[in-house]
Amino acid sequence: MRVQPTATQQAFAERARVFAETEVAPQAATIDEQQAFPRALIAQAGALGLMGVTIPGTWGGAGQDDIAYVLALEAVARASATVAVILSVNNSLVAETLLHHGSDAQRDQWLRPLATGTAIGAFALSETQAGSDAANQQTTATSDGVGYRLRGTKVWVANAEAATVVVVFAVTQPERRAHGISAFLVPIDAPGVTRGRLIDSLGVRGLGCQDVTFDDVHVASSQLIGEPGQGFAIAMQALDGGRIAIAAQALGVGEAALHEALTYARRRVVFGQPIAQFQAIQFMLADMATNLEAARMLTWQAATTRARGGRATLEASMAKLSASEAAHASADRAMQILASEGYRRGSTVERLFRDVRATEIYQGTSEVQRMIIADTVLE
Repeated sequence: MRVQPTATQQAFAERARVFAETEVAPQAATIDEQQAFPRALIAQAGALGLMGVTIPGTWGGAGQDDIAYVLALEAVARASATVAVILSVNNSLVAETLLHHGSDAQRDQWLRPLATGTAIGAFALSETQAGSDAANQQTTATSDGVGYRLRGTKVWVANAEAATVVVVFAVTQPERRAHGISAFLVPIDAPGVTRGRLIDSLGVRGLGCQDVTFDDVHVASSQLIGEPGQGFAIAMQALDGGRIAIAAQALGVGEAALHEALTYARRRVVFGQPIAQFQAIQFMLADMATNLEAARMLTWQAATTRARGGRATLEASMAKLSASEAAHASADRAMQILASEGYRRGSTVERLFRDVRATEIYQGTSEVQRMIIADTVLE
């Protein structure tokens, strides 16, 4: 079944597309080359509602639904995977976490700035020994009578370079494992918070990824998100939305790769005719288009489930798995079609090829998605 976006969803996506093509695309190569966090672009995105897409207008957001969100994010990702990921972290992992689980005081202080782009959020869950096994948290939050003392280090924190506030997960009851993890809202400039050097990654460069260390950081009880011990459940719910967003990001990269392949195949002449006339090339293009469209349907299904208020864990995993692998295959086939032209350092396809690989890793590897899907279908 093909989902037909409403006029409102299409209009919001069109705004995102125009922004992506006129503002983001001209800077995409520079962001990648210089590993530069695109602060000015993020401010523009915030003014367009792209930093709080599903946040109600009363809190400064765009008041859109999840379908509009994935449409907009795919449009941005076609221009720059980096900008799309920055937006997805702020939207899905931070702003929506506050909307659904934050106190009124926390929303009053942080949600409007996050939704409008005057503040930038980061999400600190991963640790050296807590990646796929996210419950194996080593960061601790020890009660000191008036609040907590945070101690530990988080790794690969996207947006950390420019973040204003960080959602931090820490163990408050070690004996309870996943049920002993709590979530905290910590300003990045709080005493005892230090950021490491920028992490130089293969792709999606410019995310502002840094390790963040919390050295006896005092946090008040009012900075606890939800109740003590709810942190792991809050993180998993956030990742449902985050994985749908990553699926949309992957689709954007895959579509950009398909566009590059189509353009080149039409103009590249070999043996007296465009290579688009050769069946070997046509079959690659057909597979790219088909697999991306199939993944898009799963992504829209997941977004629809969330838009209707349902828990979309299974759908989100299916969407992320299918979209990331379809996009990876699309970038790989585009590289094959362009051959040395695509393999050249600095080409658009070379950047897409590097960017797309991360979609099969962050916010749960493809293997983790298969575990989640298998656990559900085996019930």
